[in-house]
This record gives sequence, structure tokens and C-alpha cells, in this order.
Amino acid sequence: MIFFTFEKNKIMFPKVIKIILATLTLSYGIYQIIDDYIGNGIMLILLAGIFILLYFKNEIIFLSFLRLRKQDFEGTEKWLLRIPNIERNLVRKQQGYFNYLMGIIQSQKNLTQAEKYFKAALKLGLSMNHDLAMAKMSLAGIYLQKRRKREAQQLLTEAKKLDKHGMLNSQMKMMQQQMKKI
Repeated sequence: MIFFTFEKNKIMFPKVIKIILATLTLSYGIYQIIDDYIGNGIMLILLAGIFILLYFKNEIIFLSFLRLRKQDFEGTEKWLLRIPNIERNLVRKQQGYFNYLMGIIQSQKNLTQAEKYFKAALKLGLSMNHDLAMAKMSLAGIYLQKRRKREAQQLLTEAKKLDKHGMLNSQMKMMQQQMKKI
């Protein structure tokens, strides 16, 4: 079993290693507290919390989101391609966000690939309603460009229900105006 991946530009801790490290660090932290080394124990418990956080929030996906905020699509794609084995190294929601980010990147290049990635992201699931709304709205835009108006309308209404804070209202209104033209 390979614990670390050291391919060119692909360095990553598998999720099993993160859980093992968290368990060992937490156990030793509790032992330190019992043995009257309370400061060491608290620090080790906090370190175990970081390993648990990295299990649920992948560090490379986090760095990819930071690149995406700067509108650096090439940099985002470069970070995402550093993840070696998506199914083995990411939990289900992380796989959803991987596909979501790849869908955003591919929507600039190839709509067919973007459609595939957005469908996979919706199937795997996304944690936040805003991300779900954005994925559905993007998929509706792809369907609209492919002249599949009924499917686009259905996805747009679902996205509108998910967007509780109205952050995507202007984009949805523009898309509805485009639907009227078809």
C-alpha cells in the first residue's frame, strides 16, 4: 500500500493516513493530559483537529478555490490536476467539489465536458446551497446554448429555490431573457 504519492507535481496524503494521524495524535494528546502535561495535550488535540479538518476539507481543493477567486482558471486547473486518484483520495463531497471546479473551468473551453462535470457534481453532492444553485444555473446555461429549453427552465427554477440570499438573481434574470428569445 502506498501511503504518499510522490509523482511529478502530485504530492498528497491519502484520506486513510489523515484519519490514522488524527487518531494517533488525539490519543497521545489525551495521554499527555492524563499524565499532567496539559499544555502539550491541548496542543496535540488541536493538531488532531487540523488532521480531521483536512480529512473533510481537502487542502488542494481549498487552494483551487483560492485560485478561482482570482479568476485564474489555468492555475485552478493546475492545482486540481495535482490530485492523483480522485476516488481513493477524496471523500464524496470533495469529489463533488472537484467536478464542480472542473465544470467551471471547462465551461470556458468545452461545453460538453463542462456538462459532464456539472452533472457529476450534482450527483455526488455539494455542501452549500449556493454552490448547488450555481452548478444548476451553469448547467441550465449549457442546456440553453444547446437549445434544450425545457431542461434549462427546470434547472433554473431549482436554482432559484436554492438561492435564498438572491446572490444569483441578476444572472438568472439574464438567462430568463435569453430563454424568451428561443
